[in-house]
Amino acid sequence: MVPEPPVETGPSSSTVTEQPLPPSRASANSLGLWVRDLVFSALASVLIITFLYQPVRVEGTSMLPRLEDSDRLFINKFVYHIQAINRGDVVVFRYPEDEEKSYIKRVIGLPGDRVHIIQGQVYINGLPISEPYVPEEYRDDRSCSEITIPPDHYFMMGDHRLISQDSRVFGPVARELIYGKAVFVYWPKKDVGIVR
Repeated sequence: MVPEPPVETGPSSSTVTEQPLPPSRASANSLGLWVRDLVFSALASVLIITFLYQPVRVEGTSMLPRLEDSDRLFINKFVYHIQAINRGDVVVFRYPEDEEKSYIKRVIGLPGDRVHIIQGQVYINGLPISEPYVPEEYRDDRSCSEITIPPDHYFMMGDHRLISQDSRVFGPVARELIYGKAVFVYWPKKDVGIVR
């Protein structure tokens, strides 16, 4: 009887020697992998853009100093499905008077709030609010009569108060028109960062 050769059971017992594929099979395999990765990446991008984040470009200067004309940023389209819209959020919404257009503004008044503006100072429910995002040189001295924000509506204002067309002009914005929260500026490099 011939003894069997010993079988290694240690860490080195699972070795494999790769045999090169014929050139035509190697090309077909790498092309197939490349196509698979491309399809997966495209599908993931479509899902992310459709349900989570969408890139947008700012047109205009009503949100200076944080957002400049032609800034590119991501908006989160999903966040308001799981959390409330808060005062101070920078949001993107369809313009109430022409829903083909989108505006980007800051939420100032929430449903049920009494909003009153006296010579540029905003009062919510009778109390002045602090607005550190509006530099002194962008403040104005406009006044607006007190209004109570209807249910499911929000009072929007641009940070550059001297030039912004906002809820002082077109009134509160319906919740159904708000479709995203500005999250992150990715271009140009000098403006990169979180939107606050």
